Amino acid sequence: MSESATEFDDDAASGLVQEPRLWQGNGWTARVIKNEDDEGWAVAMIRDGEPEPALVGPWTMGRDKKNPKPLDTNAFHTLVKTAAEVIRRHEQQLHAILHKSTVVTHEGADIKVTLDIVPDDDHPYAQLTAQDADGERIAQVRVAASFKLSPASAAAWIENGFHTPS
Repeated sequence: MSESATEFDDDAASGLVQEPRLWQGNGWTARVIKNEDDEGWAVAMIRDGEPEPALVGPWTMGRDKKNPKPLDTNAFHTLVKTAAEVIRRHEQQLHAILHKSTVVTHEGADIKVTLDIVPDDDHPYAQLTAQDADGERIAQVRVAASFKLSPASAAAWIENGFHTPS
């Protein structure tokens, strides 16, 4: 028996629901729902503890062309992989938005300047940090979350003695 089959057998033994339209296991719930946009069906993948689905996609019609195809172990396993990949890509995109960096050469030395945005609901801000080639912090200041990091803005900050940009 494969490792994934054992995982799902353990889920079934633990009392998790594994029905044609509702399947739980591996930290996820798949729910087949009526697609409100047309006459078809959709499947929603919800990670345990999350209020919203990570993925909602079309679901295959059954042989009677009226009811949805029932969920099974293989379909559920594929849906878990797909939903986890969607979350991973979202996290990568968010990281790219919140963390930027550039390298500026100043007086013959490379200085890495990073901007780390803290998305606080009430008072978002960012930390502008300069590091030398060894990764040692040279300076750090708090700036507006809207600060635009570019090689030119980093060079201007360095040339201004690392004072907080206006």
